[in-house]
Amino acid sequence: MKNILKKSSVYLGLMATGLMLSTTGCDEAWLEPKPLSFYAPENTFNSASGLWSALVACERNMRHEYTGDGPPILTEHIFTEVAVEGTTDKSGPAQDMNLLITPDANLNSANFNRIGWYWMEGFNGIKYANTVISRIDDPTDYESEEERNHILGTAYFHRALRYYRLTNQFGDVPLILEEMLEPRLDFYSTDREVILRKMKEDLEWAEPWVPSVMDRGQVPKGAIQHLLTKVNLALGEFDDAIASASRLIDGGTHALMTDRFGSTGNDPERNVIWDLHRPENKSLNANTEAILMVMDRLDTDGNSGGMSSMRQAVPFWITNINTPNGNRGTIDQPGIEIDHVSKYGRGIGRLRGTWYHQSMIWDDENDLRHAPGNWMDMTDLVYNNPGIKGNDEYYGQPLQFRNDQGTVLVVDTIRSWFSWPHYKVFIPDPQNIRPSGGHSDWYIFRLAETYLLRAEAHVWKGDLASAAADLNAVRTRAGAAPYAPEEMNIGTILDERARELYYEEPRKTELTRMAYLFAMTGKQAYNGKTYSMGSFSDDNFLYDRIMEFTDFYNKGVFTRHGDTYTYSPYHVLWPIPADAINTNTQGIINQNKGYAGFENNVPPLTTVDGNHPNSEG
Repeated sequence: MKNILKKSSVYLGLMATGLMLSTTGCDEAWLEPKPLSFYAPENTFNSASGLWSALVACERNMRHEYTGDGPPILTEHIFTEVAVEGTTDKSGPAQDMNLLITPDANLNSANFNRIGWYWMEGFNGIKYANTVISRIDDPTDYESEEERNHILGTAYFHRALRYYRLTNQFGDVPLILEEMLEPRLDFYSTDREVILRKMKEDLEWAEPWVPSVMDRGQVPKGAIQHLLTKVNLALGEFDDAIASASRLIDGGTHALMTDRFGSTGNDPERNVIWDLHRPENKSLNANTEAILMVMDRLDTDGNSGGMSSMRQAVPFWITNINTPNGNRGTIDQPGIEIDHVSKYGRGIGRLRGTWYHQSMIWDDENDLRHAPGNWMDMTDLVYNNPGIKGNDEYYGQPLQFRNDQGTVLVVDTIRSWFSWPHYKVFIPDPQNIRPSGGHSDWYIFRLAETYLLRAEAHVWKGDLASAAADLNAVRTRAGAAPYAPEEMNIGTILDERARELYYEEPRKTELTRMAYLFAMTGKQAYNGKTYSMGSFSDDNFLYDRIMEFTDFYNKGVFTRHGDTYTYSPYHVLWPIPADAINTNTQGIINQNKGYAGFENNVPPLTTVDGNHPNSEG
């Protein structure tokens, strides 16, 4: 039993809260939870407050995607065209995808990739939500039916959010709709569309019961509507996506922030884009753009160790850039005459932006998201090593990539020379003298994305004028000139998402969702190609877009350590971790095409009851 429990918990994350309190054997009396034990499920979940406490675990689970060293959100970016894994001093980080991204590889390491985290924590979030859903009628202290249904609607949201992500990361996955009180090893994969339709049904039920205004960090009605819009898009139900997005955009609670606000609102050297992304401004009631947040505050119980955003997304500028005279030009010492590390953080270049994200998408010099002060180029930094002051005329001068003879002055051009969105990743870090990126609330959903989701739905329907109006609401807020309707296509949507949502959106999830839509609808993409579900893992929009725009996977770039950047069409879906499949000895969890184990697949379930036609019962 101990072995089964361990495998089920670690690899599948599919055990219910309190499962470890269940027992077997001849004499169980001494193991029985005492009546005063707060943690016994029958005592914890017999009140409304107990169910709310279970949902706090869902909120914590959501926060961990963005916090700590090597946060999972990096993996969502490096599988797309906006960024690559920049760690170049060792093998193991996700660069040679063909070699390293396999079902039995290390898929949950802060140093390598976090694919396994998404699998495990996705099902953990489902587990927490299912505990509440299954026990929704246990409490006897509800003040009203509205309170009960509010809690249930919130649990539906958390379950739907995890399944939206899992079905656009891994495709067909097990569908679990109730709390499990004993270990199970008999799961089967369920068809992705079946799962999404169930999530749509739940979200539609939840929407009228969840209030429009909630404390920051909790789920408001707008979050239900935003996620429902994504699910509607994933199902190809574009009219419904427009309707759910419109209820949010036009509902009166949320609006794009177009005026200066918050602690920085009176700083004449800054602008509304800077205001929007200041940690202290994100959760203000005045910030009507924020829909759903995760909370991570300094000196607050339950915080997660900080965002580490500067460590991840800022170049490793501290040692690898020489002056034209051959001297070490930069140093990360704080408190010196030219103190770069306190202003920009001690970056290690993990999330290395591509040329597409640094340059190609920026087509308007007035765009505040790419403006001086908000956006940093390497030439905005200067040689700051105090050891060369008075000995090298380049001290205090802008960094140079090459000298006059054309010699490259950067030891590692992948990791140490790229530009980045300073306004997005700069977070004060008083706990470290060499800042990594401290504690901050973070956007999960904000209204700018809702506009872009509705714009996308209009594109799929061919209503380019409406698409342009929605996209331009976001674009002009940033000071950029509007696009004409004839410029609208899915590529235009993706470019605007890259400008607006870097380090926020789960970009791989969204690109895979769009790849599914091209395959499901047969609509011609802007690249002139059409796709089909029959060849999804061999020929898809995600792969073609990455090959079109990235300057790594399509050019045979290799690191200083000798690892080559590779990528294949089957990476449109991530591998199901081998342990999840191998320990599921009484059922079959399907593997995705392109990975070892695919040959053992069986048809996925096409109903929500969880019974496979080949299973007993």
